[in-house]
Amino acid sequence: MSKLTDLNIRLRSLGIFRALLDDPVVSALCAYLDSLEGASTAASVSQYAAFVSSLYATEKRTLAGYIQHLVNNDENAYIRMIGKGATPWPEMDADVWAELDILQAVADLTPESLRQDLRWDGYLPGFAVKTLDIPASYRERCANIHRLGYGMYAKHAMFYVNADNRIVPVHNPDKTRLSSLIDYQREKQILLDNTLALLADKPAANILLTGDAGTGKSSTVKAVVNELSDRGLRILEIRKEQLHAIPAILDELNGNPLKFILFIDDLSFQKDDDNFSALKAILEGSVSAKSRNVVIYATSNRRHLVKESFSGREGDDVHRNDTMQEILSLSERFGIQVTFQKPDKKTYLGIVHHLAKEKGIAMDEAELDLLAERYALGRGGRSPRAATQFVDGLLAKA
Repeated sequence: MSKLTDLNIRLRSLGIFRALLDDPVVSALCAYLDSLEGASTAASVSQYAAFVSSLYATEKRTLAGYIQHLVNNDENAYIRMIGKGATPWPEMDADVWAELDILQAVADLTPESLRQDLRWDGYLPGFAVKTLDIPASYRERCANIHRLGYGMYAKHAMFYVNADNRIVPVHNPDKTRLSSLIDYQREKQILLDNTLALLADKPAANILLTGDAGTGKSSTVKAVVNELSDRGLRILEIRKEQLHAIPAILDELNGNPLKFILFIDDLSFQKDDDNFSALKAILEGSVSAKSRNVVIYATSNRRHLVKESFSGREGDDVHRNDTMQEILSLSERFGIQVTFQKPDKKTYLGIVHHLAKEKGIAMDEAELDLLAERYALGRGGRSPRAATQFVDGLLAKA
């Protein structure tokens, strides 16, 4: 039995890492190894070329690097137990390291070793070779699971809940950093300190960020995630109409070793909105909603979250005062409230000057101030968003 035939059989024995057999590159490799058992030379050449082509498509230069990527990000029964802090069964532990030896053999394959059973001396595509210790890399992944994660949570930092209430990754995330958000130092520090407490397994509060539109509430939350994602922080954005799905989402995240911000942007309710009761129950800490590794950060342009009318205040509810108190107290159920005020003229122009300098815009300061103020007046007032849009407009005209 040749070495390639033996490797082909060993690959089919994978149990813990069995999902890797469905990967396009590994699947193409298996198809090539199968073709060596009785297929025509032309068929084997075609299968080999298809395997290399599939490796190229991953944008990984080496097979070893790709196998390492697959192994470290695989979500399997063993890594889930490690993530929960449980001790894997002895037989499972033995299986993992035996299978990693098989995957090490795959990572060690070279174009030359793959062609040794192929009766063809003509052209064939190749790939770069790199030596990597797959078991050692996986051991490090397991030891740092609370920082690195596994599965899709290892590959991405930002997620959202789709129309089917499934958690899916954001493939083009907001890359804002705290250093790029001018002013609001106190507000940024409050979010940063609370999030660091979450990462340190200390009590962390749910946070409500209120204030005028364009003051940077959402950007600050996402910037905090970008700063701390390498420490095991992830963000999951959920829309107001999906609040009823939060208990099920928390159940899913509860066994995950990473920490999560459940982010609700632009939150507000009508008085009789069913989602109001859902959020209230979650913030009150019902049994189904408690989670050791999740906090809720919500933004709103309204201090009291519920849109009221004067007629609503004069309604015929016998216990109208109790009803109004319940509505107005929703925001108080967040442990921390942070208010983002519109910047004054000096702060606004300071933001404009910083952004203009950062983007290489050279303009007389007096003229820059005049145009920036005129722009803010036309946009309904000064804000960091208005400053950014103004500077981007200058850049577009340059």
